[in-house]
Amino acid sequence: MPMTGPVLTRRIPTFPYGDACDRRTVGYDEFARTGGYEALARAVTMEPAAVVDMVKDSSLRGRGGAGFPCGLKWTFLPKNYEGQRYLAVNADESEPGTFKDRLILDYDPHMLLEGIAISCFACRIQTAYIYIRGEYHHQARILEKAIAEAYEKGIFGGRGLLNGAADFKVECYLHRGAGAYICGEETGLLESLEGKRGWPRIKPPFPAVKGLFGKPTIINNVETLCCVPFIVEHGVEWFKSLGCASKIGGPPSFGTKLMGVSGHVQRPGVYECDLGIPLRRLVEEYCGGMRDGKQYKAAIAGGVSMGVLGTDQFDAEMDFDIGRKYEVLGLGTACPTIFDEDTDMVMVARNIARFFKNESCGQCTPCREGSGWMYKLLCRIERGEAKLKDIDLLLELAGSMGAMPGTTICGLADGNNWAVRTIVNKFRGEFEARCRPSFVPVTVGVG
Repeated sequence: MPMTGPVLTRRIPTFPYGDACDRRTVGYDEFARTGGYEALARAVTMEPAAVVDMVKDSSLRGRGGAGFPCGLKWTFLPKNYEGQRYLAVNADESEPGTFKDRLILDYDPHMLLEGIAISCFACRIQTAYIYIRGEYHHQARILEKAIAEAYEKGIFGGRGLLNGAADFKVECYLHRGAGAYICGEETGLLESLEGKRGWPRIKPPFPAVKGLFGKPTIINNVETLCCVPFIVEHGVEWFKSLGCASKIGGPPSFGTKLMGVSGHVQRPGVYECDLGIPLRRLVEEYCGGMRDGKQYKAAIAGGVSMGVLGTDQFDAEMDFDIGRKYEVLGLGTACPTIFDEDTDMVMVARNIARFFKNESCGQCTPCREGSGWMYKLLCRIERGEAKLKDIDLLLELAGSMGAMPGTTICGLADGNNWAVRTIVNKFRGEFEARCRPSFVPVTVGVG
């Protein structure tokens, strides 16, 4: 029977279904006793292609930022290829304001491992690497223990999946990063896994064709892989009953989503909601409303690189259509940061630009030089030393850097320019109030 209630957090007490004070790390025995690895047992009785089709038919979209269809990505692997393949799990949760994957890593690591095992079986992948953020020291230790338990119980290793229930063997390793934001980009992650500097690669070739160590590679986010066992166990139609369809003719936003809310709210935290929940409802019902009774002013919808929702966009639906409907880059990680009426949006823009300037890998000139230039302009505006024409210069500069204008290899510059552009465009009055008028002297010659 399809399950009801929380999905990803069914073992992690979370408001409104439980008290966060009751949380504890779920080990193998408790995980198995509460239905864990049952989806893997079912998956290994199916044809691998059938598992891929299930995930593809469910319209599961990536939960790491881009929202690309997971099952479709799996089909990009070369057909009839008998050599080594890899799964790279992106646990490099370094997007500012994002902490939803950490909830899984802290309290239910075997949920991720089951998703990895099913995905490797479906895609005929022999080796999986979990690339975890360098600052996640505690989470790395929890994952190492969970992986050791999984090997001890025969989930991974030479006996085959589930102690030989399938003769397909999967090895799983944990790789700790060094704290570089750019390694959250999939090809930068692969470079780091290979022991190189985390520089994004030019595409094509894409990782599914030539990825880790030059072999076909699938890269999925932690939360994305955690959805896979539930799709296999409860079916495609059950998954489609959660979330929402697109209202503007785009791909659907099915399933639940972990949303980590921070900022000026009464009860910050991670909440599991159906995709499509209005931001206002998320704040007022789940987070207890705005802090100290102040008014909502703005929100970063899903990580700073996605841009800002304005004061009149408090009712924005948190689904994958948000970018086209509310003039932001996208849903991103769906971890909103909420700002109240006292927030200085010039300072917010300057702080975001400083972050991207520091995290640029420096490989592309427009990003390396442009991010520093944008930061200097915003510092000048914040100090009250800029002229009005500097705002137009800032917007012109932002619009000319990024992968979408075709000037950089990866999307770091896009995150920088979308954050700055949306803040300036939606709160231009605050920027103009900090600038001096621009005067062009005119001289008239007589005789």
